[in-house]
Amino acid sequence: MNAEDILTELKELSPNDKITKSELMVILKKYARIISVNDLMLATARMRKDGEYVQANYREKYLKVYIKYFIMRMKEVKEKEDYVDTPIDKKAFDESFPMLKRTFEKERLGNADDDKFPLIYVITALYTTFILEEPIHPVGSEFPGSLFVEEKNGEFFCPVKENQKDNVNAICHLCLAEQTPNI
Repeated sequence: MNAEDILTELKELSPNDKITKSELMVILKKYARIISVNDLMLATARMRKDGEYVQANYREKYLKVYIKYFIMRMKEVKEKEDYVDTPIDKKAFDESFPMLKRTFEKERLGNADDDKFPLIYVITALYTTFILEEPIHPVGSEFPGSLFVEEKNGEFFCPVKENQKDNVNAICHLCLAEQTPNI
């Protein structure tokens, strides 16, 4: 089983009339189990290196959020059993495949074939969106300009979602948060 096989297994769910959280979790758990502690350490180091390009005054906040919510979610995926098994948004799931494939390929560029970062990225995005039904950047995530991801009356808002609308590789297209109004 290779990391990129997750895309094939996910795609095999598409012909179903509906897809449940349990069906998705079986696949996410299966692939989360092939991610070792060493893979998580390498992914953390990679994120720290990528964080060098983030403005200094946001760097530590950025790293804290990304490491906690992207990397450490693998343990949560492996162990989570306390979700309500309801159908997921099939249309959004089906529409996510081209973006997930591009994301997987983009994150793999210039890295070893056994690099699990692309797999971690895909699992985390799907888990957060379809199982937790939360935005990919957690509530409270800060962006330059003292802007934050917020929740108001059960709705999620992101101040930078609109900025990514033309970026076909942005994971923001999968995120259920809406653009924060008036920004």
